[in-house]
Amino acid sequence: MRLHLYDLIEEPVITEKSSAQNADGRYTFRVHRQANKKEVKEAVEKIFNVHVTKVNTRVVPGRWKRVRTRPGLTAEWKKATVTLKEGEKIELV
Repeated sequence: MRLHLYDLIEEPVITEKSSAQNADGRYTFRVHRQANKKEVKEAVEKIFNVHVTKVNTRVVPGRWKRVRTRPGLTAEWKKATVTLKEGEKIELV
C-alpha cells in the first residue's frame, strides 16, 4: 500500500524540545503508522523542498488515562525526527 505524500506527514510536533532542535536543523513530525524512513525522507524533501540527511523514527506508546471511572489507553503513534542539510530550514508556522 503506497500512501500519498500528504498522508505520510500528518503534522509537525511542536514542543519545547523539538523547537530547541530546530536551531540544529532537526524537525519532528507525526507520521503515518506504516510509513518507513525512505518514504518519510522522500515526502519531506518534496513537500518542503529541502535535502534530508538523516531520518530517525520511533513509535510512541499509548498512555494510561482515566475517563470518569474507566481506565484506558490512548492510541500509539509514530514520530519521525528529520535532520536537514547544513544551512537549510523549514518554516513551520
